[in-house]
Amino acid sequence: MTTDVHAAWLPPEAFRAVGTRRVRVDVGGGVGDTVRGEVERACGEYGGSVGDGQACDLVLEVGGDAGQEGYVLGRRDGVTRVVGGDAAGLLYGFFHVVRLGEDAFGEDFETAAHRPALRTRMLDHWDNLTVHPVMGAVERGYSGGSIFWRDGEPLRDLPRVRAYARLLAATGINAVAVNNVNVHAAETRLLTERLGDVAELADVFRPYGIRLHLSVNFAAPVVLGDLTTADPLDEAVAQWWAAAADRVHAAIPDFGGFVVKADSEGQPGPFAYGRTHADGANMLAAALAPHGSEVHWRAFVYNHQQDWRDRTTDRARAAYDHFAPQDGEFADNVVLQVKYGPIDFQTREPVSPVIAAMPRTRLAVELQVTQEYTGQQRHVCYLGPMWSEVLGFRPWGDGGRSVADLAADPATGGGLVAVSNVGDDPYWTGHPLAQANLYAFGRLAWDPGADPLALLDEWIGLTFLPLLSRDRDPEPLRRTLHAMMDGSWRTYERYTAPLGVGFMVRPGNHYGPDVDGYEYQPWGTYHFADRDGIGVDRTRATGTGYTGQYPQPWSDVYEELDSCPDELLLFFHHVPYGHVLHSGATVVQHIYDTHFAGADEAAAMRERWTELAGTGLVDAALHARVLERLDEQVRCAGEWRDQVNAYFLRKSGVPDARGRRIP
Repeated sequence: MTTDVHAAWLPPEAFRAVGTRRVRVDVGGGVGDTVRGEVERACGEYGGSVGDGQACDLVLEVGGDAGQEGYVLGRRDGVTRVVGGDAAGLLYGFFHVVRLGEDAFGEDFETAAHRPALRTRMLDHWDNLTVHPVMGAVERGYSGGSIFWRDGEPLRDLPRVRAYARLLAATGINAVAVNNVNVHAAETRLLTERLGDVAELADVFRPYGIRLHLSVNFAAPVVLGDLTTADPLDEAVAQWWAAAADRVHAAIPDFGGFVVKADSEGQPGPFAYGRTHADGANMLAAALAPHGSEVHWRAFVYNHQQDWRDRTTDRARAAYDHFAPQDGEFADNVVLQVKYGPIDFQTREPVSPVIAAMPRTRLAVELQVTQEYTGQQRHVCYLGPMWSEVLGFRPWGDGGRSVADLAADPATGGGLVAVSNVGDDPYWTGHPLAQANLYAFGRLAWDPGADPLALLDEWIGLTFLPLLSRDRDPEPLRRTLHAMMDGSWRTYERYTAPLGVGFMVRPGNHYGPDVDGYEYQPWGTYHFADRDGIGVDRTRATGTGYTGQYPQPWSDVYEELDSCPDELLLFFHHVPYGHVLHSGATVVQHIYDTHFAGADEAAAMRERWTELAGTGLVDAALHARVLERLDEQVRCAGEWRDQVNAYFLRKSGVPDARGRRIP
């Protein structure tokens, strides 16, 4: 197997500043050996030295009061010192020094403590052991095959898995689930006779401070033929899972726990036995509790056999209706994993009301790094700004706690989780610029208050700039990448579904426009456009009542047309095409204007990137890959513009006020 893949944000050149120094490493064993190995590799490459002498430029040690996974960093009298609260903290501190580069060894600076805001910073891989006939090797994967599994067997490209673990550790990720939450028959056996394959992966992640989790099939006792029931209140079922937990922990002592998708989109769960989600989750939690591990129980539960004629049924309500009444009923080692929005990782959604509705339950917020609804890594769409908005949202208004505060709460916070966008593509993420989303997720999970554009700049500084010769000015490249990526999420929003209405994608693969693609299907994702208007009435007064799931002030802000934010208007209200937004534009004119503008912005991205050709600022192969993706983005953005604008011209009968051609 080969590790001849793109170095992403850890190219050897990024370690030059450390590698040219005299370094003392006072740590060993486990993750400590990883720190020492990183330093030795850097110094071996660039002529520095690793030793125990006093005359050092950089000291790396464990001790002090930095706390679990934390570290303190400072420079005094010409010596940079990193003190980790434990070996994992020291590893994170070392990568901080790498990010600083020469700035870590310049003027003295005050010692400061750095601690992760969130205890769990996790990536879920939706990887299948075998190629699924519909979803492929990786469900909603846009970067090739799995880096873990192939043809029903472990891929065993362990050098690549090790390189991946190293990339994740450099951003602060500390947990990974290695198989799809839709657990098929082959994946079910990872818990039993295939456990050795899972342990092999855990051995690779462990030196980087990353605990391995496993997605499990709630009906595993039945699927594997051991029992005739999976009833969570059946004592034999509880004993089966206790034995399974004992086995997995014997093989993987630091095992993180189970990830469970139950009673959702056809996956089995406790409903089959008349039991609740709390019943199911707590049974699994009891099996894991003696080992100190957790159950991540996903709250993505809704009716996917909905009658599109029935406007009283609202998919957005589902998670709250299922789970809020059970607040306080879940065991302490159950983490309810809640998607950031109430629907399904759309380009624009309100924050899920479940996040504020369960103060006695541990909650993790789930994001999606893989770009299922944001261009599938064929479009530039930097998601850091969207995630930052979600994490900064305050459910109880100004002065109240934020989503990040809730996820980080020492008593009830379950951390931050995201679906990975990595595959076996040479660039890891298919589109080289999509690496920025993976990087930003890890860094925001460590510090949710970080500026997403500063994190983008950090990624650029690590990924591209160290590769330039010292006589090259990096600013043209930096400016180009920022011009393309800073506002790319909003560009994508402009040329796709407007004003928070969501979807309008082709059913199945979810790529490209199909305005009515889901409108008459059972999945519950509707826009209700007719000749008079568009949008979903989710008000308490005349609609589904969804606005009532929010605490004040948002319950009333979303209820009223005058206060509802423009960007979410059609999520909450059905309005005439002539309704005037706060921006001063009518709804239909906004649709025309933004779709023309978004397509133009995509074309401008391509032009900016084209100008870098032949400059030597970017590797030629990487430049070609990005240009290929930008060509597709421009084509697809034009298709979105034309289909959406044509649809609403015909539906509304209202021409574009600017007289532009609409097909």
